[in-house]
Amino acid sequence: MMESPAPVVRKQRTRAKRPLSVVSASEERGKQQRHAELCASEERDKQQRHAELCATLGGEDASVRRLEELVFGAEERLADTLAQVSRAPLEDDEVCSVSSEDSDARQHHRRRAVWEDEEDELEEEIDMTHRFRRDMKKSDAEMKMSKQKLQQRLKDQFQKAMGGTPLWAEQEHTRRRKADAESEEEEEEEDLLRRTGNFIGSSDTLPKGTIKIKKCLDANSESPADSKLTSVQFHPSAQILMTSSLDHSISLFQVDGKTNAKIQTIRLEQFPVHRASFSADGEQIVATGWRNKLFYIYDMLEGRVTPVSRVRGLNEQKVSDFQVSPDGKFLLLFGSSGFLHLMSSKTREVVRSMKLNGKVCAAAFTADGSKVFASSEEGEVFVWDVQSSKCVKRFEDDGCVRATSLALSRDGSYLACGSQAGVVNIYSQRDCLLDAEPKPQKAVLNLLTPVTSLSFNSSAEILSIGSRHADEANRLVHLPSFTVFSNYPQFQKKTIFQTQSVDFSPRSGFYSVANNKGHALLFRLLHYNDF
Repeated sequence: MMESPAPVVRKQRTRAKRPLSVVSASEERGKQQRHAELCASEERDKQQRHAELCATLGGEDASVRRLEELVFGAEERLADTLAQVSRAPLEDDEVCSVSSEDSDARQHHRRRAVWEDEEDELEEEIDMTHRFRRDMKKSDAEMKMSKQKLQQRLKDQFQKAMGGTPLWAEQEHTRRRKADAESEEEEEEEDLLRRTGNFIGSSDTLPKGTIKIKKCLDANSESPADSKLTSVQFHPSAQILMTSSLDHSISLFQVDGKTNAKIQTIRLEQFPVHRASFSADGEQIVATGWRNKLFYIYDMLEGRVTPVSRVRGLNEQKVSDFQVSPDGKFLLLFGSSGFLHLMSSKTREVVRSMKLNGKVCAAAFTADGSKVFASSEEGEVFVWDVQSSKCVKRFEDDGCVRATSLALSRDGSYLACGSQAGVVNIYSQRDCLLDAEPKPQKAVLNLLTPVTSLSFNSSAEILSIGSRHADEANRLVHLPSFTVFSNYPQFQKKTIFQTQSVDFSPRSGFYSVANNKGHALLFRLLHYNDF
């Protein structure tokens, strides 16, 4: 009974201790506050004494104030500054102006010249009568010219000679813009590269000066020849290109400008191919060699190669060159001693022969197949009637000492004659048939070596001229202005090498050059919308 009050006393003691702990915490907070106020007061006293010292030394400047903030601290000032910044954000215009100013400053810094000559700013007149500058004058009245104008004219001449601004001289944004334009052009070409068969051309007249041309993947990139190519030709109706080579091969490729997949290669044992050509209907390939009168006919539908070792009525030791008539009825075989033989494609026998004075160097059928234009090495041009085998016209190629090549346009407008001196005379076919001594409409003098390749495109707006005797000796002539396109070929580096053979696709969408390296170069003529 006496022990029961003990717990009550213990509880009372516990209740009595709680106010003591509360008083102790408040006292602690008071001490901390008084200590902070004391520190702040000491800090203000330090700053005031420092300010008085700066005033004594001659005043407070910005550098001293900055040093004071770093050493003694400026928490209050910093807090006020941050609060003001958070309450007053920058406007959009201010941000844009600052960004543009920074951008202009960076751009100005990038474009700053390493070295500047004060004399460049002076206006100086250059004497244009000097013998080194006479070719730069556009008229005799230009006796003097400012340095800036002369510099611009030199740039223009350089770009004209290079076919445009070289890649190394273009700005980055210009190259990017060109890349975007090329990607758009590739998208536009997709429809063209899917189509084959009979096409309807929709292009306007080809402008002169420069030609829109694009280098594509080589047509025979999947299977380049081991030796130089001797022929290149597009199929008359399908999207196929054929090449022949001295490595005894004839190859066919599906032309799309991107992959140019290989279709087939025909190997002719111990038979270096001198010339190969599609038949008029495109179902056969005829190939001749260097050594004898043997030639081969490859049937593309049946996949059969037929050697033709003997032709009835053909008394020749060697047949290396030929032409296919537009109607497909005849093969015109080049013989020796000036003979041309018309062989029937159906019976494979010679039906008639024609003879020139001198050695035959080139011949071609007219578009309707009724006549044959042939030139002798002596520079004479003969016109033969196919049905009667009679010579209906004969004239001398103007100024020619030794002829090397000949070509006729498909529309019956032009005749082109190439010579040993590198001159190409372009005649009107009509004048050649009617005038006693026809004169060329233009003599193209852009080649310096013998002209061995001549070819007109389907619309007779372009004449390709080339020589196998010099690198990069290939030009495209615009008709009827008879001027050479200044941007082809581009001379930044060698791409064409020695031109062995040239051809245009049926609707001039593509152009191919066979060279001595075994490659069939392929170019896209962007002016034309069809293959």
